[in-house]
Amino acid sequence: MANKSEQGSMRAAVYRLPGGPEVLKVERMPIPVPTLGRVLIRVHACGMNRSEMFTRQGHSPGIDVPRVLGIEAVGVVAECPGGEFAVGDKVATAMGGLGRQFDGGYAEYCCPPVTQVQVIKTELPWATFAAMPEMLQTAWGSLFRSLKLVPTDRLLVRGGTTSVGLAALGLAKNLGAFVASTTRNPAREQLLKDNGADLVLIDSGTISDEVKKLGGFNKVLELIGTTTLIDSLQCASADGIVCMTGIVGDSWELPKFAPFDAIPTAVFLTTYQGGPEDFMATPLADLAAQVAAGTLKVQIGRTFKLDDIEEAHRCMEENQARGKIVLLM
Repeated sequence: MANKSEQGSMRAAVYRLPGGPEVLKVERMPIPVPTLGRVLIRVHACGMNRSEMFTRQGHSPGIDVPRVLGIEAVGVVAECPGGEFAVGDKVATAMGGLGRQFDGGYAEYCCPPVTQVQVIKTELPWATFAAMPEMLQTAWGSLFRSLKLVPTDRLLVRGGTTSVGLAALGLAKNLGAFVASTTRNPAREQLLKDNGADLVLIDSGTISDEVKKLGGFNKVLELIGTTTLIDSLQCASADGIVCMTGIVGDSWELPKFAPFDAIPTAVFLTTYQGGPEDFMATPLADLAAQVAAGTLKVQIGRTFKLDDIEEAHRCMEENQARGKIVLLM
């Protein structure tokens, strides 16, 4: 880990042009200088997200280059001109332009607005802590804000082996809901059950007929995206809610969308996108305490050093991790 006295520079994985994982290069660059309203964080680790892969591939318009990617980070406060945080506070940050409008978590330091930083008093290992912010924010927000999950619900998680899916299984199971999950790979059935699934369905791309025989689900979390969304709408029972949160299927749009055919009567379709306000509303400290107590599982798939950023992105692109990928500084 660099320190601020090292000629004011830090190491970062820098994105300069779209392409494969090889376009990310570790370089030395100046440490950001915080102004009022900003906080300088000495980054210890960051979780990695598919949205960063999409940006690297050139699918995020309006990104100025060079740019340090990474929409989340955890670390300790190094400097805070406005006094909102104390030097040494252990913190987490996510979203709000991090890694897009300004340099993000793939670096030894980042400098986000103070309005998107939470102090978390935890002794969790850095890798575990780093796996939490965006993953748990997305899972918690999808379940409790968009789906309005309650203990009596029957929840179907479409794409349960994603990091967000695994987190959602644990959160929903702890609440007391009945939880089912899908996977394309039968070998991952035990992984899903270990993370809270009561029922595992092998996903061929069309599961609605099978689901209807099971009585349907009144809450459906769609993490694969538009490639399975129409079928997921058919999995919802009357007065049910389908929330599209993920795009693991790598398709952004629905071709020839016909609402009367796609959306059953009295089934509701919503999304969860998760901005900085949503991150700040996430009870991350409480969730960290659950993780520390062993009542909520954080599934870490792989960890990588900053120098291995190319390999880390390749792992993410090939869906090899079986959990959250974490980058250690």
